[in-house]
Amino acid sequence: MDFKRRLPIPKEVKEMYPLSKKGEQRREFCIKSINDILEGKDSRLLLMMGPCSADRVDAVMEYLQRLTVLADKVKDKVFIVPRLYTSKPRSKGNAYKGMLHRPDLDSDYDDIFKGLLAIRNIHQKALEETGFGCVDEMLYPDTYRFLSDLLCYVSIGARSSDNQQHKLIASGLDIPVGIKNAMNGDIKSLLQTIHTAQNPHTFIYRNWEVESQGNPFAHGILRGYVDQEGLSHPNISPEELERYSSMYEEANLKNPAFIIDCNHSNSGKQYLKQMDIARDIARLRKENASVGRVVKGLMIESYLEDGNQCDNGGVFGKSITDPCLGWEKSENLVLELAEIW
Repeated sequence: MDFKRRLPIPKEVKEMYPLSKKGEQRREFCIKSINDILEGKDSRLLLMMGPCSADRVDAVMEYLQRLTVLADKVKDKVFIVPRLYTSKPRSKGNAYKGMLHRPDLDSDYDDIFKGLLAIRNIHQKALEETGFGCVDEMLYPDTYRFLSDLLCYVSIGARSSDNQQHKLIASGLDIPVGIKNAMNGDIKSLLQTIHTAQNPHTFIYRNWEVESQGNPFAHGILRGYVDQEGLSHPNISPEELERYSSMYEEANLKNPAFIIDCNHSNSGKQYLKQMDIARDIARLRKENASVGRVVKGLMIESYLEDGNQCDNGGVFGKSITDPCLGWEKSENLVLELAEIW
């Protein structure tokens, strides 16, 4: 490894992009709203939707501006938290790893320094200009502190959910954490990870000995699984959800909740299937009380244009990672879900 340059610490970056008092209040409102849903005090649908990856500021901001209008229409039934994922795990090759790595799509080179500034800037713009507190994936635990005063929710991906550092840091966050089931679909392991995140620990983080108090709003995200031959399978049938709900309650965890990821292995990465999955889950939780007690929300990959494109991002508002629902389909689906939920 070549150590290229010293990067700024989170405090320095926060001073470069300070959050306003209004932004702080918006974030607090967002966190409370999510916690109320997870705790069962608020019966609205928690809907996390947005691009697979936040690739360019102008397209993401146009998406969020449209989303503000839609969110207001359904606010009595749906609470929307935009996906604003700035770091992307890649299974192989040197594909696009997100804005943190490559903030300029026209460049052929990664620039982590500019990336740190870019990801703080885009999350701050979302909060200050649209009022949305967003969800990002905690792919790299060390980068969380650069966004810790902006985010309202973090997710831990399927490739990271069994990682010790991710579990321990989740236990010390002051925002809700959604933890995906591992790639093999082991739900018992997922519940054990949630248990770890909900309890206090002492550990090393950013060269400090730290103590966590436990995070009562750590919960599960069901994203399907991949078998030994690499084939995708959903894990959201009525029978599975009933069994997982019972397992959750038997584990005696705080604020039992599942978010259903409508894409990834649940859809076999057939992005149009997200619409049927979302409708089916919304109907099922109304018909099945045990499922309804635990399933609190949905996650949907959505952008301005249908589908996806190659890494250079030549089409404005079209995903350069996984395919997403375009705006028209997304808007119609949210309006439908508001009627069903």
